[in-house]
Amino acid sequence: MATGYLEILKTRHAFRLLTGTLVGRLPNATAAVALVLFVRGEGGSYSLAGALAAVYGVANAVGQPVLGRLVDLYGQPRIQLPAAVLAALSMTVFACCGTEPLWLAHTAVAAAGLFTPPLEGGLRALWPSVLRREEQVHTAYAMDAVAQEIMFTVGPLLVTLCVSLWDERAALLALNVLGVLGALSVVVSPPSRAWRSQPREAHWLGALRAPGLLALLAAFLFVGIALGSITVASVSYADGHGGDAVYGWLMAGLGLGALCGGTVYGARRWPGAPERRLRLLVALLAVCYLPLTLTPGTAAMVLLSVVSGIFLAPCIACAFLIVDRHAPAGTVTEAFSWLVTTFTVGASVGTGLAGPVVQAGGTVWGFALPGAAGAVSLLVLLACGRVLAAPAGGGVVAASPENDPNRAGEPRFSSGDRA
Repeated sequence: MATGYLEILKTRHAFRLLTGTLVGRLPNATAAVALVLFVRGEGGSYSLAGALAAVYGVANAVGQPVLGRLVDLYGQPRIQLPAAVLAALSMTVFACCGTEPLWLAHTAVAAAGLFTPPLEGGLRALWPSVLRREEQVHTAYAMDAVAQEIMFTVGPLLVTLCVSLWDERAALLALNVLGVLGALSVVVSPPSRAWRSQPREAHWLGALRAPGLLALLAAFLFVGIALGSITVASVSYADGHGGDAVYGWLMAGLGLGALCGGTVYGARRWPGAPERRLRLLVALLAVCYLPLTLTPGTAAMVLLSVVSGIFLAPCIACAFLIVDRHAPAGTVTEAFSWLVTTFTVGASVGTGLAGPVVQAGGTVWGFALPGAAGAVSLLVLLACGRVLAAPAGGGVVAASPENDPNRAGEPRFSSGDRA
């Protein structure tokens, strides 16, 4: 099973790009936890901590597609590294000044979110120029989804470790220094320096002018809602079954399920068009959420949380392929960044919806919300089947041999060549 992943990681530059991207994204992956711990350490309220985390999230959702478009226009090194430095400097201002004055704290946190570099979309744009075969790119997308689950599991643990070794301010600063170093490792690599987007048609909508991409984003908004709502429902369940420790086990189970599902999914080549495959995966995702409404004892509930996460990473990996197929020429980084933004916004909406649902109907109805959101996502995919069946044929181009001396004479392909 691991052979395909090992083959990718042994490819020149692949391991460096993956690890550099993951390290570069640590400030973003840990922002919510780090901000809450820092504000509480400064004596601030949970309300202030939540408000600052929300400001960061909204600014990040706005900044990702904007910076992604700039990457497509001007290349990765010119955008990714300056953005990482500006984001780190903004968070440094916040860490040094604290929560007073409030306007400065909110401005600094907003700037940190806005300038977070689109390393996630940038990595997916680089895979075709690094890997030799089309099926390796498919596997790399699955490995990417699995790596995200690992990062979002390890990241909060790293924050708490830094806090226990030093303090909240030092943890915030250290994570942002690591983020800059990760971005630097990526942008000075030969694939990043050589990568160029395809020539693009000037259009104010950019990647959003592709109907297939819009349909995918609409569907994934509800996948994000499902994931956001399940976290709130899990808190409600944990309150009646043992508290924070149980909540941690439920979230760990969800991550473990996604990790296992993504690993298995990426270990083989799947036949057929990814658009049809995504419909099946989203249907299975929705079905696997439904048993959570049984709310059994803790051990059984943790097992059900593992089951509920199994199809999450495969859905994300399959969505990566569809983005690559439908992104208009010259907009691939922006298109991937829109997927990140949509998923983030959906998770925020799900969190907001789940609170009143749990308050009115209890934990069971809170766990019914993820299944309902998954069902709506499936309905969107079914309704937009004709649009999704017509790829735009845009996407990313491998670095040409004349631009990359390390790839001279090797075969190349574009996302428009993929079936």
